[in-house]
Amino acid sequence: MSLKNIRLEVMQHLEKDAETLIEKYLIPIEKIWQPTDFLPDSESENFYEEVKEIRALSKELPYDFWVVLVGDMITEEALPTYESWLMDVEGVGQVERNGWSKWVRHWTAEENRHGDVLNKYLYLSGRVNMREIEKTTQYLIADGFDIGTDRDPYKNFVYTSFQELATFVSHNRVAKLAKAKGNKQLAKMCKIISGDEMRHHHAYAEFVERIFAVDPSQMMMAFHYMMKQKIAMPAHFLRESGNSISTAFEEFSNTAQRIGVYTSADYVDILQKLIDRWDIGNIKDLTDEAEKARDYLMKLPSRMLRLADRLVIPENSFQFKWVEPA
Repeated sequence: MSLKNIRLEVMQHLEKDAETLIEKYLIPIEKIWQPTDFLPDSESENFYEEVKEIRALSKELPYDFWVVLVGDMITEEALPTYESWLMDVEGVGQVERNGWSKWVRHWTAEENRHGDVLNKYLYLSGRVNMREIEKTTQYLIADGFDIGTDRDPYKNFVYTSFQELATFVSHNRVAKLAKAKGNKQLAKMCKIISGDEMRHHHAYAEFVERIFAVDPSQMMMAFHYMMKQKIAMPAHFLRESGNSISTAFEEFSNTAQRIGVYTSADYVDILQKLIDRWDIGNIKDLTDEAEKARDYLMKLPSRMLRLADRLVIPENSFQFKWVEPA
């Protein structure tokens, strides 16, 4: 059998448990939080006072913080790209609506709330240029992305396992910065978003664990492939209006590193967490090629950490169109 057919067979074998995984890792719509739980109630007589409070607290947060929050929001708002990509993965039955496509739809429904709440908060804050942000978001969705996974479920689940943990780190750090500046409402909002991301990380990591149990060598090769080429962030095609895809994502990443929201050291830490979670050092019955892939992966964190330690981040802030200087 070809690798493609083997992967499809494995996905069909695991698909029977999709419903159980949805119940385990996703929260029913009637029970989960909604964006309005963290925003001023537009039907309330206190609406304008609550908006004034948001605007007052927003003045206490520095320029780089807003750049990172905007970048995080735009990344969340590009959700249509992520759903359409996952719906095309081998074994995800979009037409016949199998268990995997149900997972993708329900996961998307949960993720959709993140962009909604951050978008509305940014609009009310009075600190950002919403029209420029909206254009960047539209560009990002229109440009799409290529995360190097093709339609391979093994590679895609490595990617999502990594990326969900990365977004947990980012939102959680933003929450801590907001709390330190006395903005408890924004801190709580970002904290609960990070909680969603961690749940989703555990789900995708379990998908990979289940594949390791039935096809260890090819799952190891997929993990090796993704880490050798490096995990591309979902907003790597980020650009501002009037510009081509060039420096915007790099400058956004520099800003996130400068204020400690998401750093190259975090990338290495996530890799190590995945190696530990999947117990890579003790996977049995590997082919010779997969054994070499395992050796590469086990040594990779220390190699990457040495590179991360030498990385120099520019001290000066890039001027984005999204945010006016304080």
